[in-house]
Order: sequence, then C-alpha cells, then structure tokens
Amino acid sequence: MTPPGPGPTATAVRRARPHLVDGRGELSGAVTRALRSGSPPEYSPDSVRTADPWGEDLQLSLYLLYEPHYRGFEGVDDAREWDPELLRLRQALEARFLHALRSELADAPRSAEGAFAPLLVEPVDLSGSLSHHLETEGELWHLREYAALRSLYHLKEADPHVWVIPRLTGRAKAAMVAIEYDEFGAGRADRIHARLFADLMADLGLDPTYGRYLDHAPAPLLATVNLMSLFGLHRALRGALVGHFACVEVTSSPGSRRLAGAMRRCGAGAAAEHFYTEHVEADAVHEQVVRHEVIGGLLADEPELEGDVAFGCAATVLLEDRLARHIRAAWDRGRSALRAPLPAADAPRRHG
Repeated sequence: MTPPGPGPTATAVRRARPHLVDGRGELSGAVTRALRSGSPPEYSPDSVRTADPWGEDLQLSLYLLYEPHYRGFEGVDDAREWDPELLRLRQALEARFLHALRSELADAPRSAEGAFAPLLVEPVDLSGSLSHHLETEGELWHLREYAALRSLYHLKEADPHVWVIPRLTGRAKAAMVAIEYDEFGAGRADRIHARLFADLMADLGLDPTYGRYLDHAPAPLLATVNLMSLFGLHRALRGALVGHFACVEVTSSPGSRRLAGAMRRCGAGAAAEHFYTEHVEADAVHEQVVRHEVIGGLLADEPELEGDVAFGCAATVLLEDRLARHIRAAWDRGRSALRAPLPAADAPRRHG
C-alpha cells in the first residue's frame, strides 16, 4: 500500500503545545493551579495518602506532572519541569502508583521467560481481545473513540523509551537504537510512527493536535501512558522500561493485523489502515530483536534486573487489560468509553 502523502493538519501536530486542562479532584486541581500560576502546589498530605492509585485524580495529576518532560503546556514556563515542589508531589504519587502495581502483581512471574512466554502464543479464545472485537464487530464510532484514546500514547509513542538508551551498553544499546530508528521513521519525518498516527486520526475525522483528547481520557487510559513515563524517567526502573517496551513489541503485530482489518472493513481510510499494516511486519521483526538483543543484552550485562524486566512486562499487560475492560464495559452498554463523547467530526476528513 502506498502511504498517504504529507498534509498540513498532521504537520501542525508536531509543533503544538497542549492546553492545560482542569483538574478532576484536589490533587490534579492543585497541579493545574500551580502550573498556571507559577506557584507551588497546595494540597493536604492526607489527600496523597488516601488517593485512589487507579483513580481520575491521581492519574491525571501524574500525567500533568510528566508532561513538562515532553512538550510542556501552553502558557507554562519550561523551568517548571524541574520545580522541586512539583517533583516532590510527583514522587509521592509515583510511590502510590508503584505500590498498587506491585501489590496487584505480587504473584506474577519473576523471570523474563515466565513473563513473556504467554504472550508468544496467540490465544485460541479471542473473545476478550479488544482488537478482535473491533475487527469483527466494531463500528466507525468505536474506531474513532479508540483512536482518540490511544492518541495520548501514540503521539508520543517512542519518546519515553529513548530515555533508556544512555542507560544501556553494548548489544542492548545497539539493538534499542536500531528499533527506535525505525520508530522515528528511519530518517524520514513523514514516516515517524507518531506522524502516521496523526494521519490516521485525520482520516477518522479527529483532530490530530498533540494532547487534544486529554480531557476525554479516563483514568485507565492515563495509567497506560503514565506507566511508560514513570519507567522512562527513572534510571532505577530501566529494566522495567525494557520489559514494557518488549511487551508492546511482542503483542503489537497480531493486534495491528486485526486493527488494520477493522479499519478496512469500516472504510476508515488509507492512512488509518496504513498505520496498522505498517506495524504488522515491522513489529514482528522488532519482537525478535527486542527479546534476543535488548533483553538478552541487558541481562547479560545486568542479570540482577531480570525481575524488573518481568515486572515491566506484567505491569503493561495488567494496565492494558484494565483499559480493555473499561472500554468494552462502556461499549457493551452502548455508551462512550470516553469521559465525554466525541463531536461528530473534529477535523475535515483527508484522503491521501
């Protein structure tokens, strides 16, 4: 399939700074006010200790506190990225999130082989698979909602994984750079995977502006994005980030094949289909490289990180499963899986 050509809508997305959204509780409200005003966040210590680690308030707070390390927010001073009071709050919220993850995964495999082995076999029963549901029963409005949700991940898809590169050596570093080179378009701006996803959004009549659908995203989606930011920003969690990255690559190809079929069946458009067909072959190759060279190289150098690699994989599966259940529960009731339904069309439909 010939990839769609460049368009002004998708080009503009790379330059945009997201708007700062309103909070969803005491903590996220404190973060929003602090970012807008330039002052320290004001909150009660009890609100951190009692915050639901899976809830809207904590997950939005983390997302807002991570974003200064990416694009920042419109009207917010770039210097706030390293504001000690914001970092102190972030550390406390990360501790709540990590504790919840480790508690949920107390019985998860501790070896890389144990964590990844189940992912290497296509399940016989796909009834719980969100991509299978979209391929066989999904409607265009489902695809639009799915793309709007995933935009918070895919428009920064490869960025947090780059942070692990200076923390690796030898085989692991070389292989990681090779995979990331593909993720960033192999030297071509129009082939960057985040750009291809912006083209997909435009085909679906969505606004591909970076961060556009943050206010629509529920906590289960925010948690999937926060996980890779958490792992990426901490050198101590480099093994977990490799486990996250490997899990994404291992599971991507079969899901991408089904999602390409869903886009084709619903007539979503050439760019929408192309994003997923691009990933079917590429991620099948990446899966081999990341398991044998990135993980293999890392554990040859630092065998003590095997438990962290397994944890990163298991945490990724856990949060993806939570998100899939949230989406299916809403759709099975005929409701939107977003916090607010999408407008009929946010951007003109563009055909490449």
